[in-house]
Amino acid sequence: MERKYMKRALDLALKGQGSTKKNPLVGAVLVKEGQIIGEGYHKKYGGPHAEREALASVKEDPRGSTLYVSLEPCCHYGKTPPCTQAIIEAGISRVVVALLDPNERVGGQGIKELRQAGIQVDLGLLEEEARKINHPFFRRLRTKRPYVISKIAMSLDGKTATSGGQSQWITSQASREDGHSYRALADAILVGRGTILADDPSLTNRSGWGEDPIRVILDSQLATPLDARILHLDSKAKTLIFTQVQDPKRLEPYRDLGAQVQTVARTKGGLDLREVLRVLDQEEVGTLLVEGGSTVHGSFLEEDLIDEIVIYQAPILIGGQKARPAIGGQGLASLKEAINFGPLQVTQLGPDLKIVGRR
Repeated sequence: MERKYMKRALDLALKGQGSTKKNPLVGAVLVKEGQIIGEGYHKKYGGPHAEREALASVKEDPRGSTLYVSLEPCCHYGKTPPCTQAIIEAGISRVVVALLDPNERVGGQGIKELRQAGIQVDLGLLEEEARKINHPFFRRLRTKRPYVISKIAMSLDGKTATSGGQSQWITSQASREDGHSYRALADAILVGRGTILADDPSLTNRSGWGEDPIRVILDSQLATPLDARILHLDSKAKTLIFTQVQDPKRLEPYRDLGAQVQTVARTKGGLDLREVLRVLDQEEVGTLLVEGGSTVHGSFLEEDLIDEIVIYQAPILIGGQKARPAIGGQGLASLKEAINFGPLQVTQLGPDLKIVGRR
């Protein structure tokens, strides 16, 4: 029965996907005398945490109840007050926690505080399941930057366009629809200037749920056309352009159109991607979706900045050295440098394969 309650907490946590930015996904369920009396999840970055949402939903006295929560309750003031305080004040007698919060501001201190208040705390129920749904959060804590997903649509032989530049559409509609769900999950979506020139994309979320992500363009020479669709969208999400250009007269027309233009340093391989990620972190970007093109994916690979790879592979061959490869750049010099994304998750989407790998 206890697994059932924690499974419900994990299912609730997933409802926050695409809305919690740098915060983890957390769900909570309150049980009294074998009945669920309240439940909640962390709905939005800056909003109440799952425990407080669960307590707010209760219509009877929660004293003596058991709280099932997918991540250790916080014990510090951030954008919201500590959840441990709310749990203690509510008179909850027992807390079942799936997983310790590795955040240095928590890290077992939440559980310690609850136990010092006389509350029984049990740890480890469905721990691996809880760890899996918050993989990006834990990765962000280690890397101290946004979680980076590279998404690629390609042929069997790893091509994303023909030698003549044709790329629409290599994969099926089923794959394209699935791919759009990642725009709902991501806080920002990134492409290079080449993609803007070739496809004139809007980079909006057309999945049917979630909000538009922040749109990010890497444009070292600041050559994005001023009439590009991305600069004239009716969307709440902002557009960020990263460039090496510093001349205010060059930057002004883009800013007049509402874009945020940020000058960053240039490295041997192009714009300094680590500086780009630092800026995006300040913009509260938790997950960054990299959609292309070939050069951009190559740069993220060579800088070892890809955390997850999502590949949609069509059952076609394109061939030719002039056809665009999925990942460009110089490539890694030896197999010892190759990055392992296994074990892979492989599913069928219409005629295509969807392949997902995580660090």
